[in-house]
Amino acid sequence: MPRFFSNKRLILLLVGVIVLVALISFTLRDRHNASLPERIVKDVVGFGQSIFSKPTHFITGVIGNVDGILNTYEENKILKERLNEYASVQAELTEVRIENNELREIIGKKEDLNAYDPIHATVISRNPDQWEEKIILDKGSKHGVKQNMAVITSRGLIGKVIVVTDLHSTVELLSTENRNFRVSAVIRSKENDGQSAFGLIEGFDRERGELIMRRIDTDYEIEIGEKVISSGLGGIFPKGLPIGEVTEVSTDDYGLTKMVYIRPAAQFSMLDHVIITKRTSVTVEGTDGNGTVGAEGEDGS
Repeated sequence: MPRFFSNKRLILLLVGVIVLVALISFTLRDRHNASLPERIVKDVVGFGQSIFSKPTHFITGVIGNVDGILNTYEENKILKERLNEYASVQAELTEVRIENNELREIIGKKEDLNAYDPIHATVISRNPDQWEEKIILDKGSKHGVKQNMAVITSRGLIGKVIVVTDLHSTVELLSTENRNFRVSAVIRSKENDGQSAFGLIEGFDRERGELIMRRIDTDYEIEIGEKVISSGLGGIFPKGLPIGEVTEVSTDDYGLTKMVYIRPAAQFSMLDHVIITKRTSVTVEGTDGNGTVGAEGEDGS
């Protein structure tokens, strides 16, 4: 025993271990309140971090600003190139429009089936029982809206106006179950030497969520993925409005004409802002894509 107490290093080591264990137990006893040593250590460390962090943040900010300036310079170069391209395209488009107008004057054709004036509107109401069939807009006759005007979104055609009041209008969607609601459409076929296949949108398959196009001549070869647009020949919808793309090709019950299923370009379930198209050309009331009477938009409304 005397030899044990004479070993000062061992005694100091044991005392240090005891003090360390005591400090640990004291610290773990209450973690909500820091002890005095902890507060001193945290304050000192925090002060040191603040001293070093400010210059670090300053240098980092300078580097970030320089990097941002370099990125801005590169973006400006790209935007200038695109702006030049845009100006070139605009010049070409203007020239094409002038030539188009001159050709129309030469052949005496005044109407343009693609032309329309847009009237922007917002969907303000939908009947839960007719969610996929009709919508109500915040634009009416005082805004220039008339019955049978086509309604589109940025993606494509969604329907037409069927009821108009002074301040509101009701739109029947392409996804309606009304069999008499028809749209004269055309398939831009890659086959047939670039010729177009005409037909009528005459229904909506709810299980598939797709439009049905009928009365297509069997002589036309139609491929999956081909685009479907409005023909402009029915007297209601302007020409060239996107409708969707072909997903399946089959024949009707009698095998005399073809029938295709079309994935709609627009989403009928989620509609917010739409565009009402006011045709600027002379329309032929009640004709379809094949020149027959009473095809497009014949819904009895």
